[in-house]
Amino acid sequence: MFQFKQFSIQQDRCAMKVGTDGVLLGAWCPVDHKPFSIVDLGTGTGVIALMLAQRCAAEQIDAVEIDEEAYEQAVDNFENSPWSDRLFCFHAGLDEFMEEPEDEYDLFVSNPPFYSEDFKTTHEQRDLARFQDAMPFEDLVEAADLLLSENGVFAVIIPFKEEERFIDLCATFELYPVRVTRVKGTPDTPIIRSLLAFKRYELSTLTADVLVIETARHQYTEDYIALTQDFYLKM
Repeated sequence: MFQFKQFSIQQDRCAMKVGTDGVLLGAWCPVDHKPFSIVDLGTGTGVIALMLAQRCAAEQIDAVEIDEEAYEQAVDNFENSPWSDRLFCFHAGLDEFMEEPEDEYDLFVSNPPFYSEDFKTTHEQRDLARFQDAMPFEDLVEAADLLLSENGVFAVIIPFKEEERFIDLCATFELYPVRVTRVKGTPDTPIIRSLLAFKRYELSTLTADVLVIETARHQYTEDYIALTQDFYLKM
């Protein structure tokens, strides 16, 4: 079990455990537009949806998960949280979820699988959670375009090396970056992740910042502490 300040995560049945990427996205993604409805695509343990339930008053928080074991565990995590009345999980793949969209969402968030290299392991469940062919970026962006409300926000975390391609792909759907944060493990290591938020209009200027997680092992930066201290017990 992973214990946060206001909720806990059971994850023994999930291929992808609670990790830094999900926590970063859950803590970082914009909610200042006061979303009424949120969808978390590929929810896994449900950690991002739960973090957003803690951060904002959205009345409808839907999560989507294709893997049956992870889906059942996310449902349990939702039911055992303080916000069970606002959280709902769908057991579906992206194509199935998009077939009959009933709602538009003010916040569309995803920590997508993004290992696009040509190798797999012998662990099918973990591969499904980690490899991009389970949910190609093209399908993810198409879903965001279909499901995002007029003033909604689409937020993701992806490898930095994919940032330019992902932004170009979003532009073909007239989704434009409004916030960019690039993540480094330490001050001296390369940028490894990009946190990206998009809207349906283009800004005249876009500022990007860099978030450094640690100065040394378990010596967290002030910026990282400020971002995550509402969640991590020891922050």
